[in-house]
Amino acid sequence: MSMRIAVVGTGYVGLVTGTCLADLGHRVACIDIDPRKIEGLKQGQIPIYEPGLDDLVRRNAKAGRLSFTTDYEEGLTGAEVVFIAVGTPPGEDGSADLQYVLAVAKKIAEVIDHDAVIVDKSTVPVGTADQVRAVLTQTLEARDSSLSLTVVSNPEFLKEGAAVEDFMRPDRVVVGADEPESRLVMERLYAPLVRNGHPVLVMDVRSAEMTKYAANAMLATRISFMNEIALLCERLGADVEMVRRGIGTDRRIGMPFLYAGVGYGGSCFPKDVQALVHMMSDAGLPGAVVNAVEAANKAQRQWFIERIAVTLESLHGKKIAVWGLAFKPNTDDLREAPAFDVIRALLDGGAQVAAYDPVAVPGFRREGFEHPNLTLVEEEGYAALESADALVLLTEWKEFQVPDRDRMAALMNDKLVFDGRNQYDPWEWAAEGWRVLGIGRPQIEPEFLP
Repeated sequence: MSMRIAVVGTGYVGLVTGTCLADLGHRVACIDIDPRKIEGLKQGQIPIYEPGLDDLVRRNAKAGRLSFTTDYEEGLTGAEVVFIAVGTPPGEDGSADLQYVLAVAKKIAEVIDHDAVIVDKSTVPVGTADQVRAVLTQTLEARDSSLSLTVVSNPEFLKEGAAVEDFMRPDRVVVGADEPESRLVMERLYAPLVRNGHPVLVMDVRSAEMTKYAANAMLATRISFMNEIALLCERLGADVEMVRRGIGTDRRIGMPFLYAGVGYGGSCFPKDVQALVHMMSDAGLPGAVVNAVEAANKAQRQWFIERIAVTLESLHGKKIAVWGLAFKPNTDDLREAPAFDVIRALLDGGAQVAAYDPVAVPGFRREGFEHPNLTLVEEEGYAALESADALVLLTEWKEFQVPDRDRMAALMNDKLVFDGRNQYDPWEWAAEGWRVLGIGRPQIEPEFLP
C-alpha cells in the first residue's frame, strides 16, 4: 500500500532516496532550506550528475508522486515516515558533525502534528539515534505534546554513478529499529523491493549504524591493501593485474574493489574511515587497521605524484594533460578527489596543466581552484593534449578507455602516459611507441620490444 513520505535534504542521498521511493509508488515530499535548489527541482533541474536520475525525477513529479518544498509544515503533512538525509561533514578531529542532523530533528518535532517514524538516512556514528531521540523528546515536551516519534536507522549503500540501480536492486536494505511498530512500518515501506527478491535485514539501531561504517571501511581497506600490493609488485617485477585476477577468483575474496590506483576519494570512504578512527579512539581502542587504511591512501597519492616528478626529472616548464577530475566516473562529485592533490603538486612544481573531465569541470571551477598555469578544458579530452609532455589519467571514464592513439601522438610532444587507474595495457601501447606507467604494472620500454 502506498505511503506518504517526507525526506529532509535534497543532496545526493536525499534526492535519490526520495525519487526512488516515489518510483516505487509512494507519495514523497522532499524538503530543503535552499529555495534556489527547490525551485530548480520544481523546474526539473537536477543539482547533481547521476545517470538516470533526471528522467526519474521528472516522471514522478509529473505523476504527482514527488514534490519539493522549503516549508516543513507542507512537507510533513500526513507523512508516516520522515527521512533525515542531511550532511554529516567531518570535524577537525575527523568525527562526524551532527549539528545538521540534530537541527532537523528539532525542526521536525516543532512542526509535526501526528505520530511518525523518524529515519536516520545520513551516515551517522553509533549512538546518533539516541541523540536524535533525545532531541525529539525534549522538543515535544516543550510543546507539551504526547506525539510518538520513534527513531530508526536506515543507512544508505549507494554507489555514485549507479545510485538508482543500487536503490532499486540492492544487495540488502539494512533497517535498525528497536520498536516492533517501527519495524513493521519500515517493512511495509520496502515491501516492493522484498517482492522483487531483495532482502531487508532488520536489526537493532546501533548495529545498523555500525554496519554502514564497517562496510565502507572494509571496501576502503581492500583498495588500500591492493595499492600496497601494487607498490610491492613494482619493486619485485610482478604485475598487479595478474595478481588481482589470481586472488580475485578465490570465492572468499572476490574481484570487487581490488583495483590498484591513485587512491580512493569521494564523500563516503575518506569521511567514514576518519569517523571510524575517531570512534575507535573514543572507545579506547588502537584502531590499527583503519588508521593504516587512511595512512596508506594518503601515501598512495604522494607516491603517484613523486613518480610523475621523478620520471619527468623536472616539472618546471612541462605541460601536462590531465584526464579526469571527479573522484570516480559517472559522477560530478569532487569531494576528496585525487585530482586536487595531483594538480596542485604539478602546479607547485612549475608545470602547466590542462585538465578535462566530461562533467566535473564546472564544479572544479566552483571550488575556486585557480592558477595562472591551469587551463580547464570543457570541449573534449583531446583539446587538453595540445603540446603536452605527458598525460595523467585520474578518472576511468568510458570515453578514456579506448582513445585514438594516433590522434594523441599528433597532439602531444611525447608518448608518455601516467595511468592512475591501470586502464591501459602497457604492452599494447608500447607496440606503438608509448610508455604507459601504471601502478604495479610492468614498465615496458618501446625500444626494447622484439
